[in-house]
Amino acid sequence: MKKFLVAIVAVLFAAPSFAQYSSGGFSLSESTVYYGVRMGLNFATVTGDLPSDVKGAKTGFNFGGVLGLRVSQTTPIFLESGLYYTERGCKNGDNKIGLTYFEIPLLIKYGIQATDEIAVLPYLGPAFGFGIAGKVKPGNDSSFSSEGGFNRPDVGFKIGCGAEYNMLYLEAGYQIGMANIARDDNKTAHGNAFFINFGVNF
Repeated sequence: MKKFLVAIVAVLFAAPSFAQYSSGGFSLSESTVYYGVRMGLNFATVTGDLPSDVKGAKTGFNFGGVLGLRVSQTTPIFLESGLYYTERGCKNGDNKIGLTYFEIPLLIKYGIQATDEIAVLPYLGPAFGFGIAGKVKPGNDSSFSSEGGFNRPDVGFKIGCGAEYNMLYLEAGYQIGMANIARDDNKTAHGNAFFINFGVNF
């Protein structure tokens, strides 16, 4: 949480210097490419065949970079991808399952010019994750070992909406777990998360 707060403060101090060069990270009527940074929080759960004592929400950190490309000359439709570090899992008291991923989303965004300075961008699309770390507590086993019981690959589906003002970007959405991440073929587990991210577009 401390890292998240420090990062937010750094972006807020940097934003005025960015804004003096541009009124936004991209213009819905002109730009073909944009890129940006994102940081925020997940409020994650894991549904399926898990003990009831771990079926609670776990808060985790998001950080990543994105690249967007306009795919139509006549309508403001963008294809956005990137690379995220994202912390998910579930928790109930001292019982916790941590699942940390590198994730690549592939999102389709539609731009709506709400005002002269504000653009609203609803979006949806898949996200492909690969587990890199995580612990099951109590016991401290790796989440992605046979004892932890989870597979590293994951696929989710994201739906959400972002808004941009003077290069500043804010979004909220929900990721639905599509892949069964349980290592045991006789069980099911799906990672889900509500997320909120803040960032800057260039």
